Amino acid sequence: MNYKLLGRSGLKVSELCLGTMGFGTEAGWGADKATSFAIMDAFANAGGNFIDTANIYKLGTSEKIIGEYVAHHDRDYFVVATKYTLKDNITNPNASGNNRKNMMRSVEESLKRLKTDFIDVLYLHIWDDITPIDEVLRGLDDLIKQGKVNYAAISDTPAWVVAKGNTLAELMAWSQFIALQVEYSLLARTPERELIPMAKHFGMTVTPWAPLGGGALTGKYLRGENGRVKPESNRRNERSTRITQAVMAIADELGVSPGNVALKWTMQQGFSSIPVVGATKVDQLIDNMKTIDVCLTSEHISKLDEVSKIELGFPGDFFREEAVRTNTFGGFYENVEKR
Repeated sequence: MNYKLLGRSGLKVSELCLGTMGFGTEAGWGADKATSFAIMDAFANAGGNFIDTANIYKLGTSEKIIGEYVAHHDRDYFVVATKYTLKDNITNPNASGNNRKNMMRSVEESLKRLKTDFIDVLYLHIWDDITPIDEVLRGLDDLIKQGKVNYAAISDTPAWVVAKGNTLAELMAWSQFIALQVEYSLLARTPERELIPMAKHFGMTVTPWAPLGGGALTGKYLRGENGRVKPESNRRNERSTRITQAVMAIADELGVSPGNVALKWTMQQGFSSIPVVGATKVDQLIDNMKTIDVCLTSEHISKLDEVSKIELGFPGDFFREEAVRTNTFGGFYENVEKR
C-alpha cells in the first residue's frame, strides 16, 4: 500500500482508511472482537495504518476494540482518528455538541477506551450550529499543545464554517483542520458544490464516508441480496440503479469487483481523497484493498461522471456557462492554467 500526506501536514497515512463503525455487535449487527482483530490484522499486514472511529460507534465498543488491539502492537505505527460531538451519555446537556466542555470530556473518555495517551487525528463529528467555530479551534489547539491530540479535522460541517475556521486559525496561529470527512460517492455528489472546492483551496484531504453508498454500489441489491439500506432509500432508487449498473459494467470489463470501481472513482477525482472503507468481515476488507491496484481510464471516469452527474446550482452551473466563461476569460479559458 502507498501512503499519502494528510492535508497540509507531514502525516503519512495509507491510501485507504479502515472504517470501524461496525466493530462491536450492539444493535444486532457488526463484527465481534475476534473478527475485528482479524480485520485489523489484514489491514496492517497490507500496509494499512489509518484507522477511523468515533466515541459513539457501537456505544464506545469500537474504540475499546481498537484500544485493546493497538495495545498489543506498535502504537506509533497506527494513525488513529476518532471524533467528538455526539452523545455517549444523556446525563446533562453538555455531554454532547461541539462545545469545549464536551470536547474535553469526550477526549478524556476516548483516551481511556483507546488505551492510549494521544489521539492522532480528532474530528469534530457533526456541526451543531450553536458553538462558535473559534471556541472549537481554540479547544482543539489546546489539546494539541497538551499532547493529547496531534492533528485537528472536521466532518459533516458547512463549507463556510470550515473556511471561516481555517482562516481564523491561520490568523491566530492555531492548528488548522487538515482533513474533511463528508458523505461522498457516485450516489452522493453534492459536496462538489461547495465542500470539495473549499477543501482543495485549503489543501485539506477529503476522507469520504459511505463511498460505496451503504453497499449499494457493490451491486448487492441488484443481485437480490439483503442489507441494512431500506428499499425506499435514495441509495436504491432509479438513479442509484442506473449508476450501479454502469459501475458493474466497468467492473466486468476490468475483471474487478464493482466496489473496486466505485472506490477508485472517489480516488481519481483530481483532489486528495482517502475513502473510509468499512468492513465487518475480513473478505470485505480484502476485496476493498484490491482497489489500490485498479486504474480507471479517462473514458471510464467520463462514463461514471455522466451517469451520476448532478446540478451544481448557482453559482457552480453559472460559472460553466459558455457566455460567462467567454466574458470572464476573454476567449482564453481553454488556454489558462486552472487551480
